Amino acid sequence: MRSEQQATLERGLRADTATAVAQPNIALIKYWGKSDERLFLPRTDSLSMTLDIFPTTTRVRLAPEAARDTVTFNGEAATGEAERRITAFLELVRERSGRTERADVDTRNTVPTGAGLASSASGFAALAVAAAAAYGLALDATGLSRLARRGSGSASRSVFGGFAVWHAGRADAGPEEADLSSYAEPVPAADLDPALVIAVVNAGPKEVSSRVAMRRTMDTSPLFEPWALSSGADLADMRVALERGDLAAVGEIAERNALGMHATMLAARPAVRYMSPASLTVLDSVLQLRRDGVAAYATMDAGPNVKVLCPRADAERVAEAVRAAAPGRAVHIAGPGRGARLLDEDGR
Repeated sequence: MRSEQQATLERGLRADTATAVAQPNIALIKYWGKSDERLFLPRTDSLSMTLDIFPTTTRVRLAPEAARDTVTFNGEAATGEAERRITAFLELVRERSGRTERADVDTRNTVPTGAGLASSASGFAALAVAAAAAYGLALDATGLSRLARRGSGSASRSVFGGFAVWHAGRADAGPEEADLSSYAEPVPAADLDPALVIAVVNAGPKEVSSRVAMRRTMDTSPLFEPWALSSGADLADMRVALERGDLAAVGEIAERNALGMHATMLAARPAVRYMSPASLTVLDSVLQLRRDGVAAYATMDAGPNVKVLCPRADAERVAEAVRAAAPGRAVHIAGPGRGARLLDEDGR
């Protein structure tokens, strides 16, 4: 039986205008470093949870008479690197679909951009689904995951809801085989009922982009290779914990994997430091919550913001502790969300 997601994607084929929505995901086993920068092949496998907040909504409308693509981001014309990445992605879709029309792209993002909150994951997952439909490119969910990866690696995971694993693939293979080998897929998980409490200690853009930081870490950090090796073991442990429904084990593994990733960055030359004093204060509050008997565990991506995994029943208590640790900062509570999907004319 076809999935609801697949049936919706098929209804959108050759629509010439398509709108899609996708949610960000937060990696519990981290993606950090590429083995092939052109194909966006990661150095290691990773595993994430797609969120039910911060959606990105993207409309792609083909414009046969236009001489160039136009991109609007939150109501303003996109420029610079953001525009370049989107138009390059559209070129890839045109190449694969055998069509040449330029496109008008309008994207609305509700997550702070460039702050380590996975805005590119939701953005390129939504763009992949909408662009594939508008250009009549027939892809199943796995194919969409591969396509989204070419815009932003972590977008491959936002094609799916709940928990998803992104396979690193084979960088040593030929270009076509290597491209096909790297994609995300859903991960079986027991009924965990988790929540992720997100402390936005700084919503501004990062001083060092993830791309620059990844390359510097891989090239110069003596801790990177040991972390990459241990991350494979973390992933195996994580999959077992998810299947057993052991949320405390999931959190413990996620926390050690994230802190290990940040250690590799601190050992880079020069160091990449995303943690801020406010980040450390929130991390200390998570330790205190555990001392008080709450199964709360922290994770951090490439940015200062802290995410705290906990049982949904404890989410409000965790959020209260985080707010006390970082007064004046925004705190959000998220649960597992849906995968990327097309919207109908009524926006559903």
